[in-house]
Amino acid sequence: MQTNTLNTSNPTRHSNWQNKAILSVAFLMATTSVGPGFLTQTAVFTNIYNVDMAFPVFASMFITFGIVMNLWRIVAVSGLRIQDIANKVAPGMGYFVGILLALGAVAFNFGNVSGSALGMNVLIGLDTTWGAIFTGVIGSLLFIVHNASKRMDQMARYLGLLMIVLIAYVALTNLPPLAPTVIAAIAPSDFSNLLLPTLTIVGGAVGGYYTGAQRLIDVKLTGSENIHNVTKTAWAGISIAVIIRILLFCAVLGVITTRVTLDPSNPAADAFRHGAGDIGYFIFGLVLFVASITSVVGNSYMAISLIKTLFPIVARNEKSWCVGFIILTTLGTVLMNMPILLLMLAGLVNSIILPIVLATVLAATRKKDIVGDYKHPLYLTTIGGIIVIIMILASLSNISGFVTKFIG
Repeated sequence: MQTNTLNTSNPTRHSNWQNKAILSVAFLMATTSVGPGFLTQTAVFTNIYNVDMAFPVFASMFITFGIVMNLWRIVAVSGLRIQDIANKVAPGMGYFVGILLALGAVAFNFGNVSGSALGMNVLIGLDTTWGAIFTGVIGSLLFIVHNASKRMDQMARYLGLLMIVLIAYVALTNLPPLAPTVIAAIAPSDFSNLLLPTLTIVGGAVGGYYTGAQRLIDVKLTGSENIHNVTKTAWAGISIAVIIRILLFCAVLGVITTRVTLDPSNPAADAFRHGAGDIGYFIFGLVLFVASITSVVGNSYMAISLIKTLFPIVARNEKSWCVGFIILTTLGTVLMNMPILLLMLAGLVNSIILPIVLATVLAATRKKDIVGDYKHPLYLTTIGGIIVIIMILASLSNISGFVTKFIG
């Protein structure tokens, strides 16, 4: 079990480092989880389910808590990355989990690159093919520059704040009726129809949870002595993500309650246009581009971090593999050129992978060679187990529901 080896001889310097690390990981998790997939999924499903979409948004907060608190605490206490924990749970399991998550990250990055291309199309009218190529170039350059991880942390902090301000502006210009929205969040008209949107938006955000967990290792927020800081970081990340989600949902619902039908080719952009005119449309383009480019970088880092301890050649050339991952997913996005479908599909794929990862992490809490003397809270284990069971049972119905609504 690894511990934080940072020199703590200067308390002020150590405190500043901790605060920066906490903010960096929290914002990276939030901006990567509330990426273009989540933006588009929220708009598409709100257009379908109207005020009842308040329930999936509300429920996703509790699911996020259950996933992040379980995943982050075990990664931090063990000092091991997700795939290495899996290998200790069952030899060879880490290769299965790491490769599975990396493939899920491919689906995510198709959506991220697509989202960035849609954002640039809104901002400057750039064709989505060229927008995708431009995204690949910018994302690659961010990894090539000196001290890429520091730049990634800074970008997440500043662009995360910008996203909150922009989405809040549009939400406050066109608030939905609050009383029916609050009621629907607790007691929607039809629970049975809301399983697909609930788990899809969770799947659309889960890449951020993995990215944050892997980043804890890099910033050395590890060891049982740091569990308080890890919990504080998790709460900060969850809070930032929840604020953005609620504001985004209110912005879209506020438009839909005026009996506007959103353009299916870019529903989120249309919601912002109707909500705040041309300024709102421009703001959406900026929000989507910001969300996408941070997610492209964060998700690429996450994908490679999931396999670098399994394959030494990846660890020796991590930056090059990150750039290669961005180039690969950019080319895939350009060739398929189905941005909205890719954004929706990414959420579905990752909602199916999630219970496997979470079940593996929960199993690790019982192994002393992974967590040592650390006692994982029973309530977190219970919440995590419930999430695993629900998501496994829902997977088959979600696949058929997705095909019916978006393909068939």
